[in-house]
Amino acid sequence: MQLNYRDEWHRKDLARGSRKPDANVRFADLRRLCEHYFGAPRQSGSHLIFKTPWPGDPRVNIQDSHGKAKPYQVKQVLAAIDRLKNG
Repeated sequence: MQLNYRDEWHRKDLARGSRKPDANVRFADLRRLCEHYFGAPRQSGSHLIFKTPWPGDPRVNIQDSHGKAKPYQVKQVLAAIDRLKNG
């Protein structure tokens, strides 16, 4: 997936802003971030599940909750991105 300049800026802003405990992240933004790092999702019911290069935690699955991402899932996604970047 090729991100344009605006998408790249937004992705960085999302990752930086989402580290707050009271993160108010749009589901569409979190999905775009996940697709950038983990590729296309598979769907299981209401969850989108993303493939990671490791088994187990941190898992990457997200669920739309009235247009917003669930805060614990935002934390899981950011933990997975950190693990992906840091090995």
